[in-house]
Amino acid sequence: MKKELVAAIALIFVVAISGCAGQSQPITADAAMSSLSKNASDAMRVEVLHFHGAHQCYSCITVGAYAEETINTYFADELSSGKITFAHINGELPENQDLVKKYGVTGASLWLGVYAKDGSFSAEENTNVWYKISDKEGYMSYLKGIIEQKIR
Repeated sequence: MKKELVAAIALIFVVAISGCAGQSQPITADAAMSSLSKNASDAMRVEVLHFHGAHQCYSCITVGAYAEETINTYFADELSSGKITFAHINGELPENQDLVKKYGVTGASLWLGVYAKDGSFSAEENTNVWYKISDKEGYMSYLKGIIEQKIR
């Protein structure tokens, strides 16, 4: 029984440090948009990817659900035209390892991949969304602004 308790605590600790619990300090929305808006007018296609593990905590599920709802609510035309794509990616599955490597994913996260008209690609993790999961409208407004900087 004691070994099982220790194993359970160890598992909780591993999940917590893999992206579910702690993140670095948030940055302001203006700073995030400024850093993400470089070459925004050159964007040809934007991928919004929610990377997660097989077992997700509430925060991980919420980050992905709100991102998906943001895309479906504000970018339906871009989604149907292929200018924006969205997916939930289980980073633990072998078939997703190429995407994990391409983006440099290390845990549960939300990434924007920008394919520019010149053929270049850049991947950017957005850690600020983790601080917005208690405010759905604020989260969606924030992510909408970030994506708009990329595709307009």
